[in-house]
Amino acid sequence: MQRRAFVHGAGLAGVLATGVAPAVVHAQANIRWRLASSFPKALDTIYGAAEVFAKMVGEMSGGKFQISVHAGGELMPPFGVLDGVSQATVEMAHTAPYYFFGKDPTYALDCAIPFGLNSRQMSAWMYEGNGLKLTREFYAKSNIVNFPMGNTGAQMGGWYRKEIKTLADIKGLKMRIGGFGGAVLARIGGVPQNIPGGEIYQALEKGTIDAAEWVGPYDDQKLGFNKVAPYYYYPGWWEGGPQLSLYVNSKAYEGLSAEYKHIIEAAASHAHVQMQARYDARNPVALKQLVASKSKLVAFPKPVMDAAFKAALEVYAELNASNPSWKKIYEDYSAFRKEQNLWFRFTEATFDAYMQRAQL
Repeated sequence: MQRRAFVHGAGLAGVLATGVAPAVVHAQANIRWRLASSFPKALDTIYGAAEVFAKMVGEMSGGKFQISVHAGGELMPPFGVLDGVSQATVEMAHTAPYYFFGKDPTYALDCAIPFGLNSRQMSAWMYEGNGLKLTREFYAKSNIVNFPMGNTGAQMGGWYRKEIKTLADIKGLKMRIGGFGGAVLARIGGVPQNIPGGEIYQALEKGTIDAAEWVGPYDDQKLGFNKVAPYYYYPGWWEGGPQLSLYVNSKAYEGLSAEYKHIIEAAASHAHVQMQARYDARNPVALKQLVASKSKLVAFPKPVMDAAFKAALEVYAELNASNPSWKKIYEDYSAFRKEQNLWFRFTEATFDAYMQRAQL
């Protein structure tokens, strides 16, 4: 008791001066936090990334830093997690930042925008470019520290109850599509609907919507979309490399020891890599199974892709003129994208194209 009273009265500077800091830091380390996910437990890939993260934090801290993971809707609505962390209702969240496009389109740059970076390019921008620096400056006004924590890789274009043969088939199409993809879809005549993952199947089955996108074969098969919509389109031009994010309340984060801050960073990076590894390993088998069950795999017609690309550039130009936060980050993002695509043109794209034609 006397030692505790001394520590309390002396403050950190006094403690450090006495030379007993290691024991004090060690003693103060029992922490329990809550993490609110935007995703349902049934999706072991995207929801599972938060579980991988929490397990790693517990192991790296010797069991002293425990994080409980809560599925979307358990503590708060799936799309309520940004406010939940910002207002310190929970310490952490795991989400797709483009869900908050309606608050400010700038959030989408921490996830995916139509015809944006692929997953490798997104990681390069965040970790070695200015992505993490710029997005953290943006999040600071919401009392949030963000960390990359997962990427699905390029996604599929979703499930449709009818064929999309021409741009005219997009007119009036009610589609579950998140973030910026919805804004561009609206430009070419569609009607975007922002629906959480756990509610998509019912909406598609009942005909409340005409089409829905989620991620790709593994998740889509789990959610059963192939049972209620026969046409499976590709690619998901609005999600070439959607990054998921870990949100941490800034005051809670600053209250951690340096050791625990590093543990969060390392565990988030581990979960970031593992999520895409899981998708890349599981999607091929699921795609074969979907095709075997008579799902019709179809590419978007080029005129539809071209119209969407043109509409996306128009939206970005308008935001550059009206939203300073967007403009500051997008200018850096788009310059990085240009350089990356030049490089990938001579390396990844050429190699991949050859290998996909080769008889293996």
